[in-house]
Amino acid sequence: MTQTQTAIEIHLPDADATRALGAALASLLRAGDLLVLTGDLGAGKTTLTQGIGTGLGVRGQVASPTFVIAREHPPLGEGPGLVHVDAYRLGGLEELDALDLDSSLEESVTVVEWGEGLAENLSDDRLEVRIDRARGDEVERGRSVTLVAVGERWAGVDLTPLRV
Repeated sequence: MTQTQTAIEIHLPDADATRALGAALASLLRAGDLLVLTGDLGAGKTTLTQGIGTGLGVRGQVASPTFVIAREHPPLGEGPGLVHVDAYRLGGLEELDALDLDSSLEESVTVVEWGEGLAENLSDDRLEVRIDRARGDEVERGRSVTLVAVGERWAGVDLTPLRV
């Protein structure tokens, strides 16, 4: 089956802009959506997820789930909850499957940090997010975020307003 893909690139000057992108992105998200985040350590994956949590209006502080692997944030209102996963310590697809994300996938927005090469198997429809942060003397350049919308769910969803 051929998958529909749309990609846009966004430049973000700092962490506040990264959170703001997450909040704006949340307005496009609905229960059942999967986001697969990729980027080096400190690139801004958790920062983006904090913005998503704010935009969705979920309970609890969104923090890196590195040691607990997955955190659930129930909705405070009518919208979907957030399941925040850190796949960094997972040894492979079997360990990801053991988290039983399929059971919450339909009623929540699921964000998987370090999920490239693993989490794509959870859904044919997903938003792949690559965050690249400048290093060394280029730190003031901020971050470059590439959003790749994959699958029929994202066909026709206009991501260009996210380029704020």
